[in-house]
Amino acid sequence: MDLTIATLLAQDGVITGAVYALLAVGIVLVFTVTRVIFVPQGDYVAYAALTMAAFQAGKLPGTVWLLLLLALLAVLMECSLAWSERRWERAGRAFVFFGLLPCLLAFFAAWAAPRQFHPLLQGALTLALVGAFGPLIYRVAYQPVAGASVLVLLIISVAVHLAITGMGLVLFGAEGSRTEPFSDLRISIGSLQVTGQSLWVLGMTAASIAMLFWFFSHTFRGKALKATAVNRTGAQLMGIRSTHAGMMAFALASTIGALSGLLIAPITTIFYDTGFLIGLKGFVAAIIGGLVSYPLAAIGALLVGLLESYSSFWASAFKEVAVFTLILPVLLWRSLRSHHTEEDEE
Repeated sequence: MDLTIATLLAQDGVITGAVYALLAVGIVLVFTVTRVIFVPQGDYVAYAALTMAAFQAGKLPGTVWLLLLLALLAVLMECSLAWSERRWERAGRAFVFFGLLPCLLAFFAAWAAPRQFHPLLQGALTLALVGAFGPLIYRVAYQPVAGASVLVLLIISVAVHLAITGMGLVLFGAEGSRTEPFSDLRISIGSLQVTGQSLWVLGMTAASIAMLFWFFSHTFRGKALKATAVNRTGAQLMGIRSTHAGMMAFALASTIGALSGLLIAPITTIFYDTGFLIGLKGFVAAIIGGLVSYPLAAIGALLVGLLESYSSFWASAFKEVAVFTLILPVLLWRSLRSHHTEEDEE
């Protein structure tokens, strides 16, 4: 390996690591607020990439039908609770938030799909469609058992992942897709070729992390989420509703996952089940951050990206093994330096 190859591999590792960083931040966000190890985080990547590919082909993405199905389930569950509690205003809010808004979004997607608008507008619509999955999935799958143990929530996450993956096969088919890049720019720096899409990946990742930092530091809702992450019981005593915090966390995570899908889709071919492996690598980065630290998770993601890139050169058949083996010394180190507490003691 000479310096040129090492530089190219480093560039590739940093770009993929930036995508993993977004996924890791989403996983940490959901876990700290809701205690859910959100296995389907990577599925948002696949859905966003395949949705964007459908828009670019002038077709209505199958994402719309799953969105409407989730919206229907959420409305029925909310109306059932409203009936049992005799709280009719709850049913009204459910019709607006879980019913009307997703239907309007689906209608706009059906209108815009054959018109093939500018890629940036298609990307924004994709973000809205996939981002809307977060609150709906939380309402349907997690809110009824929000007080369950971490193990039960993990089992539910696996079930949700299997359901989403199966629906992906039905909605998008088994063929993979790759979208057009947001920029055709190419810059030569010596022997290094920097593409416009790589700049998009790095720029959007940095901008997203900066916006999240601002959101958590300077907005009321962001501070409420941070309080819930630090102490759920204390946040509830201060009037912060865990249900709203959970929905907000899932909404942010789904939007982050959708953005990751838009950024990585022009770089690699995405299939309906590709998101699981990508999400696992984001989970490795989140584990490096202890599932609580956003900066350490982002640094861990860059480490995962670089390790994957260099492993693909030295031993391409074992690059996945090298990435997932990284989690073992991290878990060993954390188990040796941390004191185990039962969940009821938290």
